[in-house]
Amino acid sequence: MTVPPGSQPGADGAPPQQPTCVRHPDRPTGLRCTRCERPACPECLREASVGYQCVDCVAQGRQAAPRQPVTVAGARLGSKPIVVPLVIAANVVVFVLTAVQAGSANQNFQSWFFTDFALWPIFVAGGQWWRLLTAGFLHIGMIHLAMNMIALWVIGRDLELVLGRIRFTAVYLLSLFGGSTAVFLFGNEVQPVAGASGAVYGLMGGIAIAAFRLRVNLRPILVVIALNLVLSVSIPGISLLGHLGGLVAGSLATGALVYAPRSRQALVQAGVLTALFLVLVLAVVLRDAQFGDLVCHGSGVDVSCGRAVHA
Repeated sequence: MTVPPGSQPGADGAPPQQPTCVRHPDRPTGLRCTRCERPACPECLREASVGYQCVDCVAQGRQAAPRQPVTVAGARLGSKPIVVPLVIAANVVVFVLTAVQAGSANQNFQSWFFTDFALWPIFVAGGQWWRLLTAGFLHIGMIHLAMNMIALWVIGRDLELVLGRIRFTAVYLLSLFGGSTAVFLFGNEVQPVAGASGAVYGLMGGIAIAAFRLRVNLRPILVVIALNLVLSVSIPGISLLGHLGGLVAGSLATGALVYAPRSRQALVQAGVLTALFLVLVLAVVLRDAQFGDLVCHGSGVDVSCGRAVHA
């Protein structure tokens, strides 16, 4: 009969003694690690996918396990964008709704839904703050929708893979909010504004920052941004303020994500994005205070505003 390793035959042909734990020699044990087959007491064993392994093998396995690859922003590598298609779908659905209500795809801005959710600074001052975000999902005509959605797909899908879904969503919404805030601060109070351009420009700035961080050739990206800014100035009816506000907000947000130190990456990212959001909120609140207690009524070009009367 073969004596198991670690056993000692007893005196006068007595049964062999139980082996002792390799980490605790004073503890006899009948258990073994399924990986190294060394005897181990229950305290030194950990449940594994098959059987139990000793703490030494578990520690070695953790050190040998490959780390999950992440991007420069700390996001797990993804194979395809998810948020960008969902945002595009939301914009298309909203456009179809306004076109059906107005009875025309090119005159969809006559829809009551469009009027109630477009960015009218005077209505925002009257308490309708939701317009600062909802306006980013409205478009004037099919060409306006197509241009923004194509740009969103071309730029957004790559940036989403770099930032990850949650971080990309934060950058997109902050860019949208930044563009609307710029319009509210400096735009015509009774001129309605709509479109995802502010958010798209934020993504343009974001992809430029990410490319610079990754040391990618910036020339094509900067040329695209410059051309779009020229179009914003030269084509009537386009909100330059919304584009610039979105560009600045998106660039700052993305910079916080890709330049955050690895040791405190998540904390720094969350802190800077929150601070940026609060700065935009503060700007809106201060601008709103300048309008005073406005109460606005009406729709379309028929807008009536006045000061609230306190009883």
